[in-house]
Amino acid sequence: MTLGGSLTGCVVLITSDRRSAELRAACEHRGAEVVHAPALSHTAHFADDHLARATRQLVARPADTVVLTTGSGFLGWLEAADAIGLETELLASLRGARIIARGPSAHGAAVGVGLDVDPGMVPESATGARDLLLTDGVRGRRVAVQHQGAVSEALDADLAMAGADVVSLVAHPWGPAPDPVAVTLSVQEAAVGNIDAALFTSAPAACAWVDAAREADVLASISARATAGTLTVMAVGPVTARPLLEAGITPHQPEQPRLGALVRSLVEHYEGVGTSSVQTPAGSLLVRNTVAVLNGRAIPVSRGCLGVLRLLAQAKGAVVTRAQVLEVLPGGSGNGHAVEVAVARLREALGDPQLVETVVKRGYRLALA
Repeated sequence: MTLGGSLTGCVVLITSDRRSAELRAACEHRGAEVVHAPALSHTAHFADDHLARATRQLVARPADTVVLTTGSGFLGWLEAADAIGLETELLASLRGARIIARGPSAHGAAVGVGLDVDPGMVPESATGARDLLLTDGVRGRRVAVQHQGAVSEALDADLAMAGADVVSLVAHPWGPAPDPVAVTLSVQEAAVGNIDAALFTSAPAACAWVDAAREADVLASISARATAGTLTVMAVGPVTARPLLEAGITPHQPEQPRLGALVRSLVEHYEGVGTSSVQTPAGSLLVRNTVAVLNGRAIPVSRGCLGVLRLLAQAKGAVVTRAQVLEVLPGGSGNGHAVEVAVARLREALGDPQLVETVVKRGYRLALA
C-alpha cells in the first residue's frame, strides 16, 4: 500500500487539541487539506496521577452516589481509567451506585455506557444536584463528584458539611474550545458536504463537537451524510466512539487505538470503497466532496460541476441523460442551457474536453480507459 498522496483532495477535520500537530502532519503528508477546529482545549495544570489515584480508591471502595457534572468530563474520566486498565472495574463500581447526571449531556453519556440513571435525577445545575442530595440526606454516605477542569469547592463543601464522605475527581483538564466560532463553522461545513472526513481522538472532544452540532441544528444532516458515506467519521477507539454512536453517527475505528493506526485506517478507507474512482484516458479519477483528483492532481471544480462529474463517474461509462444532469445542478433550474454551460465548464476544469463525451440525442458519458 502506497501512503503518499492517498488523501489528495480530501478535506480532513481534526477536532482534537492535544497531539493535533502530529495528526495534522500525518494527514498533510498524504495530501490532505486539514481543517483544525479543537472542540475543547487541553490544559496541563491538573496532574493525571491524582485522578488515577482517586479512581483506584473508588474502585476499591465504591461510592453510594455518583454525581456526573458534564458528559465530556465523564467520558474523559473513562478515558483516563482505560489508560490505566481500570475502565471495566470503574464501570462495574458505578453500576452499583445511584447516578445523578447534571443535564442532558451527562445523562446521555452515562446511558451510552450502560449506566442506569433515574429520569428524575437529571438536575440542570450543580446547585440542583446539591439540593437533591441534601433533601434526600447524605450523612454517612460516600459521594463521588466528577468535576471537569476545576473542583466546585462549594458543592463538595456543602456535601461534606452534611456528613457525606466526598470523593472529588477532576476528569482530564479540558477547557472550552479555543475558537468556538471555528467549531460551529466546522459542524456547519460537515453538514453541507465541505468536509470529507472528521477525526476524533478524544471522547470529551467528540461529545463537545456533537453538542455543537446539536446547538447549530445540523446534527441530523451530519448523521445522514455519515450514513450515506459522503462524510467519513473516524474515532481512535471505542471510548471515543461512544458519544458519536449515542448521537446516531457510526464511526470507523482502527484495530488498535493509536494515532498511527487511525491515519492508516483513514488511508485504507479512501483507497478502498470510500471513494468513487474510475480509470480514464487521462488517469485515475477520484471524486471528493470539494475537488476532483485526476491522475493524482487535485482540480478545483465548482459545486455544480462536481455534482455532474460525480454523476458521470458513478455511471462508469454509461450514458447520463440531460434530465439527470439537471437534477444535480444547484438551484433546481429547468433550463436546458444550464446543462450545456455546466458540461462546458467541467471540460474546461478537467483540461481535456474529450473526457466528457456528448452522446447525440441521449446525453453525456465519461470516457474510460
